[in-house]
Amino acid sequence: MVYPWLFAVSLMVGLSGAVMPGPLLTVTINESYRRGFIAAPYLVAGHAVLEGALLLALAFGLGRVITRPGVFGVIGTAGGTFLIWSGIAMILKERDRPARLDLEKHDGKPTGPFIAGLVTSLSNPYWSLWWATFGLAWLSKSLEHGVLGVASFYLGHISADVLWYFFVAMLVVTGRRFLSDRAYRYIIIGCGVFLLVLGARFLGDGLFTLLGQA
Repeated sequence: MVYPWLFAVSLMVGLSGAVMPGPLLTVTINESYRRGFIAAPYLVAGHAVLEGALLLALAFGLGRVITRPGVFGVIGTAGGTFLIWSGIAMILKERDRPARLDLEKHDGKPTGPFIAGLVTSLSNPYWSLWWATFGLAWLSKSLEHGVLGVASFYLGHISADVLWYFFVAMLVVTGRRFLSDRAYRYIIIGCGVFLLVLGARFLGDGLFTLLGQA
């Protein structure tokens, strides 16, 4: 049994990152062209194994540290600031340079989809920054609810990748376009607004904790 609210928030935050054009989206499109829909489960599995290993390392190695009020205050403030910055950047980018879901094949070196999912995530600086800021802050919240809290966080986060990248792979394989560019932009803007609200909440909690420690 998972915590529905933890799962839902993690799912929404995960989607906010997944829908943005990036390295993993490009690899998903390329591998789906080469191997068919089966590439998507392997890509997401590689990504999930990497994040699962990191989550276990953080939970067991830093669990007692990051749940301390002073530490959470710093991490929560940093994570909230990062989310607010991400949300604003997403909204402004869509205003100035609207994104489109480019399903065309890109030049890329062929590799196994499982390894591609793992390496692409590891080499993405945004991924490292996310985990160093908001990922740690959200993990500390999840740890307050024990193993089920961490499991809810992880399952929600990975479910976002499953939903989005499976959907993209299906579009590539079938050659159909069920998502217009306008709808895609609205999804990104909606995710940006969600990040702003969540970031403000985390920033407020972090600052409140820091001020309480002063």
